[in-house]
Amino acid sequence: MKRLFGLFLIAIVFVGAVLYFTSTPVRTTTQPKNGMEKELLETAEKTFRFFEDYTDSETGLTMDRVDFEQDETKAEHTSPTNIAMYMLGMVSGVELGFISKKDAEQKLEKTLRTLNEMETWNGLYYNWYYTQDGTQKKDWGQFISSVDNGWLTAGLMVTGQYFEGLKDLTDPLVEQMDYSTLYDPSVGHLHGGYDKEQESLTPHHYGMLYTEPRVASYLAIGKGDVPEEHWWKLYRTFPPEFDWQSQTPTGSMVDYDGIKVYQGVYEYDGIKYVPSWGGSMFEALMPSLVMKENELGVNALGLNNLHHVQGQIRYAEENELDAWGFSPAAIRNNYGEFGATVLGTEGYEDKGIVTPHASFLALEHAPDEVYDNLKKLQDMGVYGEDYGYYDTVNLQTGEVAHTYLSLDQGMILTAITNYLKKGVLRDYFHQDPIGERPEHLLEVEDFGIRD
Repeated sequence: MKRLFGLFLIAIVFVGAVLYFTSTPVRTTTQPKNGMEKELLETAEKTFRFFEDYTDSETGLTMDRVDFEQDETKAEHTSPTNIAMYMLGMVSGVELGFISKKDAEQKLEKTLRTLNEMETWNGLYYNWYYTQDGTQKKDWGQFISSVDNGWLTAGLMVTGQYFEGLKDLTDPLVEQMDYSTLYDPSVGHLHGGYDKEQESLTPHHYGMLYTEPRVASYLAIGKGDVPEEHWWKLYRTFPPEFDWQSQTPTGSMVDYDGIKVYQGVYEYDGIKYVPSWGGSMFEALMPSLVMKENELGVNALGLNNLHHVQGQIRYAEENELDAWGFSPAAIRNNYGEFGATVLGTEGYEDKGIVTPHASFLALEHAPDEVYDNLKKLQDMGVYGEDYGYYDTVNLQTGEVAHTYLSLDQGMILTAITNYLKKGVLRDYFHQDPIGERPEHLLEVEDFGIRD
């Protein structure tokens, strides 16, 4: 009898230990090797705290924006991209030891069940929903965005691969997101989106490869919703006869899978690159948070990512700016598009405004330069004690936007995670067959930008 009782006690202790270690964050999963990694981990934990504090506990939807200029001001609506950033943020939180996998899975299950009830168009999500109940925020229109849905699909893919218990919820949502309804076969491009109120697709398309919609293009091909030729129909640069672009490209016609592609190249101060539209870090490097561009596109997208980082740093130096990192971000009571103008096909206007998320996106390409730049931003008062880096600083006036956007917080957190955990988010994205099938598109291309 005593022996049975002893075994019973051992069993209780064992079960208790299992429950403890599966419900309590294990804060030793990431051991910083140096002062820089320690600071990155501290920033990541504060950034993760933003998602915990500003995500509705019932719906699992994260607020779009929170301002701290005077009193706390919450923007209690969300977008498909914001939801994706929350999902990637939860995976990051587990990987870095801020939350247990069990607790993160329970939180994400709420988000997925809310997504399953939200109104969609051909399985694709509208731009804005209220965080309290998941209903549409119709006073801002009823628009379905190609790029925003692409990010949501990517977030669902990573979530389903990372949390196997959630695949029964993520897979059907991904399957129903039908990108063929946004595809224009006459030009081989995705429309910008669909306006439900006007009952019409946008007249404009996402026609450039090196902008953030390439995530949607890539996974739409991986899903089989659009043909593979779509990838080769996207412009690297516009042809030289398009004389409105910021510079005349050099290059030649190259054949990929029977499709002629103009392999055009820009050049800035000895750096060769394929341009984005506005010259921003967001367009250039955000897709590499989930796509294995750096690993697979060694002669194309991966190398181009490095050159854009180098270009942004050089641009700040040549314009005698005290810091670098140009990308769309929040300003006081508003939002603006910022870039290193020369790196864009048209180029966003340079207003001397930098944003920390642009530095974090560059971590895997220039860690020492990023660390030095972040120190400068801290000295300018851009670092908040509760949730990490504020969104922007105006280098001319010193004005800091004491604002947090869930989009930018998500980019910071996932970029740190990929840096500290060797591209873990990309691994899970490509573990999904949708992410794996088009990998050859990344591998085969050569932009012709080697020194």
